[in-house]
Amino acid sequence: MTLSADTLARIALDAGKLIMDIYESDFAVEQKGDASPVTAADQKAETLILAALAKADPTLMVIAEEEASEGRVPEHGHRFALVDPLDGTREFVSRNGEFTVNIAIIEHGRPVMGVVYAPAKSRLFVAESHNSGWQAEAAPGADVPAERRPLRIRPCPEAGVTAIASKSHRTPETDLWLDKHKVNETLGAGSSLKFCLIAAGEADLYPRMGRTMEWDTAAGQAVVEAAGGRVLTEEGTPLLYGKRERGYDNPHFIVYGDVTPC
Repeated sequence: MTLSADTLARIALDAGKLIMDIYESDFAVEQKGDASPVTAADQKAETLILAALAKADPTLMVIAEEEASEGRVPEHGHRFALVDPLDGTREFVSRNGEFTVNIAIIEHGRPVMGVVYAPAKSRLFVAESHNSGWQAEAAPGADVPAERRPLRIRPCPEAGVTAIASKSHRTPETDLWLDKHKVNETLGAGSSLKFCLIAAGEADLYPRMGRTMEWDTAAGQAVVEAAGGRVLTEEGTPLLYGKRERGYDNPHFIVYGDVTPC
């Protein structure tokens, strides 16, 4: 069985409804072994997503953040899924709304399909393939929208690029990198929304000079590449997935809209 992008969107919208129900309650915050925060929303949304993916495609191996944090990473071949049920838990805890549901399908190291859903903002971003994607407004738990706008990066602004940087994980290395480029404006955003803002033509450049895991970035990369953007390491090579030898963490990378890599 082959999953469709609309199926991934359906799963993300359902996970978003569950997340928002908890977001609007008096939820507790715990700490994982690496001192990062975790809530019932992370855990319950992951359970929902894993069950829905297993029903849609029983053969699909899935690497999911909370399962991986407990040491449960399945053996997989060239095709598998990466799931971050609640990317931006710090944003969730601080209640700024900039958190997302991330689901991506990987084939031969590349994200070929994915969805990023920001339930507090009702923004849905879907990569149907490597060169086709769309965005739409969708309330948590709502039907998969029929009214869709194509995703496309914008032409590089003559006045200088708009860069986007992490709200919770910005590093001095990021600031040094940005200082070398003709940046007209720098925006802050949480979670994988940074990829999506470039895909939607609202920003042009996102350097990430800090540690990320594959499930943090795969869906966002699928979305921005579907819109015509690129995600490259500092050495200029594509960011790839299935890096078991690294424990599924990523090297530093840069997301480019219509910007020539320096």
